[in-house]
Amino acid sequence: MNLDFESVLARSPNPYVILDASLVIQWANAAYLSATESQWDEIKQRGIFEAFPSEGESYRQLKSSFDRVLETGEADEIARIPYNIPNAQGGFDTHIWSATHTPFLDENGDVEYILQHTVRITGLEQSGSERDAASVARRAEAVEERYRGASKELDRFRSLLEQAPGFVAVLSGRDHRFVMANAAYRQLVGQRKLVGKTVPEALPEVIDQGFIQLLDEVLEKNEPYFGKKERILLNSGKDGELEARFLEFIYQPIHGGDDFEGILVQGHDVTEEVAFEEHQRILINELNHRVKNTLAVVQGLAKQSFRSEPGSTGIDAFSNRLAALASAHNLLTERSWEAADLESIVTGSLAATAGSDSSRYSLTGPKVVLAPQTAVTLSMVVHELCTNALKYGALSEPAGFVAITWQTQPAETEGTLLIFEWSEHDGPVVVEPQTGGFGSRLVKRGLGSPDSRTTLEYRASGLYCRIEGKV
Repeated sequence: MNLDFESVLARSPNPYVILDASLVIQWANAAYLSATESQWDEIKQRGIFEAFPSEGESYRQLKSSFDRVLETGEADEIARIPYNIPNAQGGFDTHIWSATHTPFLDENGDVEYILQHTVRITGLEQSGSERDAASVARRAEAVEERYRGASKELDRFRSLLEQAPGFVAVLSGRDHRFVMANAAYRQLVGQRKLVGKTVPEALPEVIDQGFIQLLDEVLEKNEPYFGKKERILLNSGKDGELEARFLEFIYQPIHGGDDFEGILVQGHDVTEEVAFEEHQRILINELNHRVKNTLAVVQGLAKQSFRSEPGSTGIDAFSNRLAALASAHNLLTERSWEAADLESIVTGSLAATAGSDSSRYSLTGPKVVLAPQTAVTLSMVVHELCTNALKYGALSEPAGFVAITWQTQPAETEGTLLIFEWSEHDGPVVVEPQTGGFGSRLVKRGLGSPDSRTTLEYRASGLYCRIEGKV
């Protein structure tokens, strides 16, 4: 037997109206139009609150019922609600109603339409079966009053949870179906629709990460589970990519009336805290490494300075080399030991050794950023070249001048090759020393890397030094 159910509803003595998910009236039967004393042309394609305006408690009751249906996808009932209906005189009559709201879901499980079944219980006579109906109405009114008080408490509780800084969710049953999830939880999972869905349905990415198994164990053992900075991959809604988050949380088994069993999920996102701790750990390890390297350099400076230049001369040389090392470290500290500009390194070393008279030297070259260890090494090399120029070279005479240039080019294999040149002019005639001290050996090490090469030429015009190495 094939029935036209629209015709069935249209002829039903019970009032029915169908709303879409935006609460716009799509259809109503004759019984509904009669009960509400309205005409179809006056209410069709109008919002329910536009067609039948209301305010205060009546509005709150009806709107809350619709919201629960839209949020949960489940039917909702109002036992008793006073609601004003326009009358023929242009005013309003207050009637008492009972209403049931039944959702119709689309293929995605979202509410597409709501069927409202409305019964007007105003003016029941006090005789016969109608007296019984009145008694039922009074009992419904009492139940509604109790429900209204409980609803207010529930709404207040929901409001508090909604505003909580940590994420909160309630899961129901062995299939872990979302009963509620607050704003922090929804933000964590990319504002996905949760209520009414199971965890595997709403958050499929957590299945293979073992979290469904944890939920099962919490219910089976009836014991809470505490997660400490646990890593979880979540679809945050940004291009569908999984994003790693670190969470502190608890799965707490809960039991209530009507054989309810479920899990309270509560926690907070500590991803930034974990990232900060990791950054601190790296910094501490880096600091330990830098301190060990620096102490080794200081030890080498002391041994070589006092071995090659004993007495007060050795102490002066050692002090000056420490000052150059400190200058390089200060520059790197300002940049959090990430990198340093070559020109700044050279300028700092010149100022620490030759003073602030920049007319005695020139700097020419492109912007080059050096790794921390290379920056320290080059700083020490420039210090030794300056010291030598002050004692024996161009800077020992008023007319002397130093030209410092650098350039970069692609290396033969890979990376970038730095070419650094130091040329002294108009100083005394220089002679290649018969023996080399610590300063000479330091300069010949160049940039300190295995592929670094250094050329020293004692020209008639002054010392020339060329250093090549990858940077």
